Amino acid sequence: MKKITVIHIITRFDKGGSAENTFLTVSRLDKNKYRVILIKGSSLESNMDEKEMVSANLNLETLKKNDVAIINLPSLVRRIDPANDIKALFNLFGILRREKPDIVHTHTSKAGLLGRWSAFLVRVPFIVHTPHGHVFHSYFGFIKTKVFIIAEKISSLITDTIITLTNRERDEHIKERIAPKKKFVTIPSGVELERFTKIDIDVEAKKRELHIADDSFIIGTIGRLVPIKGHTYLISAVKKIVEEFPKTTLLFIGDGHLKSELEEQAKRLGVRDSVVFAGWRNDIPEILKLFDILVFPSLNEGMGKVVIEGMAQGKPIIASNVGGIRDLIKDGVNGILVPPKDAEAIETSLLQLMKNRALAEELGKKGKTIVYPDFDASTMVKKIENLYESLLARAH
Repeated sequence: MKKITVIHIITRFDKGGSAENTFLTVSRLDKNKYRVILIKGSSLESNMDEKEMVSANLNLETLKKNDVAIINLPSLVRRIDPANDIKALFNLFGILRREKPDIVHTHTSKAGLLGRWSAFLVRVPFIVHTPHGHVFHSYFGFIKTKVFIIAEKISSLITDTIITLTNRERDEHIKERIAPKKKFVTIPSGVELERFTKIDIDVEAKKRELHIADDSFIIGTIGRLVPIKGHTYLISAVKKIVEEFPKTTLLFIGDGHLKSELEEQAKRLGVRDSVVFAGWRNDIPEILKLFDILVFPSLNEGMGKVVIEGMAQGKPIIASNVGGIRDLIKDGVNGILVPPKDAEAIETSLLQLMKNRALAEELGKKGKTIVYPDFDASTMVKKIENLYESLLARAH
């Protein structure tokens, strides 16, 4: 039986949410049925530190062992770069014409635009796109945002199916008239849940590793230190928290260009000694075990895999009421939703949970009950395979 050729295209293959989603998908697709190729841009564009680069390279080695062919395309960059973009379009056209895929599946905005149009020009039978969120607000200025929206509307005309991570993300695409509802399918981004549920660590030893006192109450957040993640509002929120609860530590996991600004902000507010910037880590399941409360103050989010990971460990969660997060957290049921850019609301919610540990525990328990199996990686891949099969059935 001839295998179905599926080509996935993404710009940055780092350890971010969209890349991890792509990694889990291409590694777990049934290789008895599918011939899988991954086209990726330069990892150097992500400005990864050495530890993250090592981990990303391990993912690539895993893919090779799982019979995934990898094609590096340095011209496929995330930023707008006319010279590289034209070159990438021609390169993609040549690769797709040579490989003759049955399905092209693109990820994120730039790879989605170039990958879909090159697939259309080569007359690939079926084109699938996963935006992994959107850039309709909070990323760019008015004009640049409108340009992206127009580009997405036009590109949707040549797309068979758009996969959104949550129904909320789907609805936001429909609101912007990107495509009619019939073109969308919701498939939540999968997490290897066993990595987070079947874990036993020495919490005190891990705290010492991070130079955190054994008796410290830890408020943690995970994500790149970039403006869209809203970390500045979290730092503002902890000033009064630390005054009332001196044995509090705010733990940042992740790296990014805002680190020095956030450090300066913490110093200015007099809470620098209570804030730990641990950088990028490859032991997120173990680190999450330390958190007493997980805060996710993002300004725009397709889904927020960190929220799923926190729920898998039964952590009480405070998160922004934006994007797909609203499909994961039901306010007062399995977490607390706060308005984006609202430090005071974060502070109020933190104090509420710190003073009412029974409520915090109840929210965490409820979250833990709803993640499996809907948000497991195996469920995600099965749904994607079902989508592929339904598309291919149209050809017969």
